[in-house]
Amino acid sequence: MEAINAIMTRRSIRHYTGQPVPAELVEQILRGAMAAPSARNEQSWQFVVIDDREILDVIPQYHGYADMLAEASLAIVVCGDVRRKAHEDYWVQNCAAATQNLLLTAHALGLGGVWLGIYPQAERVARTRELLDLPKGIIPMAIVALGYPAEDKGPSNRFDPGKVHRNKW
Repeated sequence: MEAINAIMTRRSIRHYTGQPVPAELVEQILRGAMAAPSARNEQSWQFVVIDDREILDVIPQYHGYADMLAEASLAIVVCGDVRRKAHEDYWVQNCAAATQNLLLTAHALGLGGVWLGIYPQAERVARTRELLDLPKGIIPMAIVALGYPAEDKGPSNRFDPGKVHRNKW
């Protein structure tokens, strides 16, 4: 899939077939995520792959927008590693870029995914940290539900020239 096509056709997919995602594809998705740009190339991210159904089923109990995890084959939690001190305030941007790359890579591989926000919601952060036994200095930023799509969404044209300003507001 060409890059522009992947960007323009990627949609949030919330229904999945339940078919397992092969480990090779999961590795490709993670490689795509880690190819993202980061401040001073610090790569202040860590990833937790969740394919344990019991863990996936707990998340919707505290995250009100995570019901699709019941159908997802797996989820990847994108975490900021604030133990890397040089530019610790940029971990959110770094992780956001990695999350977008993750979603685009999954889409290019024929998978569907949806970004579920964790940070900065304090309760979601705390519950996810506890559920996954995250060490100090690792902050869960997002969960991405992944699987083979059971829904087909066409492209969405979100371009709005009214939101474009040149040189000054």
